[in-house]
Amino acid sequence: MGDFNLALVIVAIVVCIIVFLFNIYLLVNYQHPDDKNQAYFPKFVVVLGLFVAAISILMLPADVANRQACRHAIYNGACNLTLPMKDLWIAVYIVDAVLVFFIIPFAMFYYEGDQDKSVAKRIKSALLWVITTAIVCGLVLGILYGLVGKVDFTVRHLSSTTTTFPSTWEFSRNQPCIGSSARECSAYLANASSEKTWTMRATFPEYVVALATIVGSVLFAIFGGVGIACLPLGLIFSFIRRPKAVITRSQYIKEATELGKKARELKKAADVLHQEERSGNKGRKWRKNVKAVEKELLQLEEDVKLLEEVYPQGEKAETSWALTVLGYLAKLVLGILGLIVSVAWVAHIIIYLLIDPPLSPFLNEVFIKLDDIWGLLGTVAFAFFCFYLLLAVIAGAMMLGLRLVFITIHPMKWGATLMNSFLFNVGLILLCSISVIQFCATAFGYYAQATAAQEIFGHTLQSLRGIKYLYKYNVFQIAFVVLAGLTFVYYAAFGWRRKKPSGRFQLSS
Repeated sequence: MGDFNLALVIVAIVVCIIVFLFNIYLLVNYQHPDDKNQAYFPKFVVVLGLFVAAISILMLPADVANRQACRHAIYNGACNLTLPMKDLWIAVYIVDAVLVFFIIPFAMFYYEGDQDKSVAKRIKSALLWVITTAIVCGLVLGILYGLVGKVDFTVRHLSSTTTTFPSTWEFSRNQPCIGSSARECSAYLANASSEKTWTMRATFPEYVVALATIVGSVLFAIFGGVGIACLPLGLIFSFIRRPKAVITRSQYIKEATELGKKARELKKAADVLHQEERSGNKGRKWRKNVKAVEKELLQLEEDVKLLEEVYPQGEKAETSWALTVLGYLAKLVLGILGLIVSVAWVAHIIIYLLIDPPLSPFLNEVFIKLDDIWGLLGTVAFAFFCFYLLLAVIAGAMMLGLRLVFITIHPMKWGATLMNSFLFNVGLILLCSISVIQFCATAFGYYAQATAAQEIFGHTLQSLRGIKYLYKYNVFQIAFVVLAGLTFVYYAAFGWRRKKPSGRFQLSS
């Protein structure tokens, strides 16, 4: 057992280092050129936020492995030698909440502040916005907690008759209770009138976590449902729409001239908008024009990237084209593997969560059998499925780069993502990560039983007054499956088409 615990600690340390390095890799490759060698505080927040989101997801399989570390212990207190998972869960939740509701908003307000102001004034302005937002949110939460911050548990009063203590014990599936005449427990046959509602007030921290989980569950159902389909299908159809060959030099000159002309027009428009900003003319028309210019700029950057891809230059042009081809082949392979995992996820949700009683434990049983082969093999597979769900949420958030109801989702572009968009998406991922954990703990409840995560979530969330019906009728799971199906139909109908630029100048087909 000691060797198992040591291996678990070593694996946890190695995973933390890998996740940290991968987050830095994402930041370096996704950041906009304008943010290079500056905006260090927002970058630190981005790396920290992604680290917390990834680690929080991977902590659930670590919790399962931690439970197995003392499964075969022969003395009391053996589990005290394992990782303190409950304390780690609470610490992660606190850091998650602080980042989402305080640090990330402050970093966004600071980054978007007037660059002409001093650092002290930008910090003061960001603090005022964060404090104001915190006061408003605190008042709303306090009012809601005072009005409906209660938990309604459905309990049943059970009783049964007594019988003589038997000399032998004979239990089976057909006779689960003591006594030869009683084939079912008397308590089990209690009528419906024995059901009562036990009401108690939830603690304020529990209520805040529950509401945050609800908000995260809404985002998770949208982004996760879309992402579970678009993550593998996007890779597959990216291979289908790939450029089949390089263009000629004359085609390249023609397209580059058009893009240069568009770039000059955008620069002229940006200069006019900057002059209007300095003069204080920042009305609705000005904001509309700013968004239009930003949209055209993103499209221009995408066109330039596509042009460089179909006409590689330099001494290693042939090598660059070969790597491009290999990249698209890798997307095809990863897309096929991802499609298998996505189908398994959707099938598991339908079989184990939506159908009552479940038709089969399905993936739960797969993980248990893998554990029988090797102690951590099932845990690794479990971690992969949980982390894949977080990747699906990220993919869905990146795909929905448009106005969604009342908020604007900042698009993520490779090599063209500003820090405010980075911070916004990291906040969404952190908010969704709590719901991903709760969803995985529910979906794999048979495999992840008796863990610290299940102890924390418990039945409080499912019994909270006003929102318990969302869980009782599986609203989030149904929305997840429906959106996944609609996204699959969308890709089947339109995904094979070559994506055309929406800007004024288009690349020749």
